[in-house]
Amino acid sequence: MSLLPPLWYNRINQLQGASMTKKPVQLATICYIDNGKEFLLLHRNKKENDVHQGKWIGVGGKLEPGETPQACAIREVFEETGLTVTKHALKGVITFPDFTPNTDWYTYVFKITGFEGSLIDCNEGDLEWVPYDQVLSKPTWEGDRHFQEWLLEDKPFFSACFRYDGDKLLDYSVDFYEE
Repeated sequence: MSLLPPLWYNRINQLQGASMTKKPVQLATICYIDNGKEFLLLHRNKKENDVHQGKWIGVGGKLEPGETPQACAIREVFEETGLTVTKHALKGVITFPDFTPNTDWYTYVFKITGFEGSLIDCNEGDLEWVPYDQVLSKPTWEGDRHFQEWLLEDKPFFSACFRYDGDKLLDYSVDFYEE
């Protein structure tokens, strides 16, 4: 008798397939700061040789050793924006197999709805409040448009996998989890 729904077995097989490659895994966060009518996006235009060059993305970064995803999100938001997080929610987890050469990225997606402070100059790009109706029209990764839309629509918690070949999205899968 099965204890898990069939959907879970498919997801477990996908994740096991990714982990069977014995590649390094990078853990990271991406945070979408929401003021009730706009998302704060980072236009990545200041770093040389940046894989995100020219794209409009959420803020975030790599987990440090021993750091929780929540602590990483709060730290990265402060470091990149100067804002102190007061309310946040983990909205999803995304797997990016081979996003950088020979490395699978596992990214925790946070939505920040409470914060204090003033924006600072970010050394990775320009921060800009973007109205909801313009978020999806900004140049970004093709896959980001999907999960930005899920955040804008306040979809349930999600687990997704986006496969790229360079800048081209090859395919993706997603499962949403109702409470």
